[in-house]
Amino acid sequence: MKLIVTGGAGFIGGNFVHYLLKNYLDYKIICLDKLTYAGNMETLDPVITCENFKFIKADIADREAIYQIFENEKPDVIVNFAAESHVDRSIADPSVFLLTNVFGTQVLLDACKKYGISRYHQVSTDEVYGDLPLDRPDLFFTEETPIQTSSPYSASKASADLLVQAYHRTYGIPVTISRCSNNYGPYHFPEKLIPLMIANVLNDKPLPVYGTGENVRDWLYVEDHCSAIDLIIHKGRVGEIYNIGGHNERTNLQVVQTIIRELGKGEIKYVKDRAGHDLRYAIDPTKIDIELGWRPTTSFENGIKRTIQWYLENRAWWENIISGEYQNYYEKMYENR
Repeated sequence: MKLIVTGGAGFIGGNFVHYLLKNYLDYKIICLDKLTYAGNMETLDPVITCENFKFIKADIADREAIYQIFENEKPDVIVNFAAESHVDRSIADPSVFLLTNVFGTQVLLDACKKYGISRYHQVSTDEVYGDLPLDRPDLFFTEETPIQTSSPYSASKASADLLVQAYHRTYGIPVTISRCSNNYGPYHFPEKLIPLMIANVLNDKPLPVYGTGENVRDWLYVEDHCSAIDLIIHKGRVGEIYNIGGHNERTNLQVVQTIIRELGKGEIKYVKDRAGHDLRYAIDPTKIDIELGWRPTTSFENGIKRTIQWYLENRAWWENIISGEYQNYYEKMYENR
């Protein structure tokens, strides 16, 4: 089987590439990435020489390039991680989110329609559901929860989901969609909460927490997310949406305090809250459990220890990002290969 993984130099996409290459030695894995600020070739360095792996620098919104890749590679499965994903950046400049997350998805779907595919999988987010009240811990997002977006980022992801469903209904493209809670783990770009706090502690910088830190997120170790997508693309029902969650709800403040305890130091600095900051995300993963037998295997307590240890052992990876040096890595290491 030949899989194209878009956004495979990013956090979750990169972990998924590692996961596939570890578990499917007979699969051919092609990674597409535009290598924007969040794409990092150093994430792929451990697998770049694998015989069944290939990297192509490409923008999913570039129709000519995508069609040529489909023509040449004739993939069986597409897993689309490629997305602009940082809420704060979407508030500052929504246009790039619409271009990549919506138009880029359309280009991929059109390529699937033109060249044929056995499965197109759209990696979405629980943020398309909006948020839940803090005083109703009994409420969870299910696959039937209405879409109610809060930011340009979540609106662009919801739009892409609707487009995927429309292409399935109109053109019969075999699709699946997954909506996952917050991920954490190795190779997480250091502008996001957990890696930012780890890096700041290690660099003796204050730990910025929005508002009072009471916003709640459902945290999932990234390898558990990868195993869920693996099951969906192989056994999931065509046309279905699957929620993926870890039942690991924590307030942002609790997450930061956990990192401080694990590292033995750190000073919190409360900062002005972001606009439209969702209060609580919480996923009900019953459907994927019943249909595909998936459950997370990593507790937050174990996952955060593993994550912190990875950042301690791989300082060069995130220090290169903070310095901006990682953006030159592709040209230095691979441009002339």
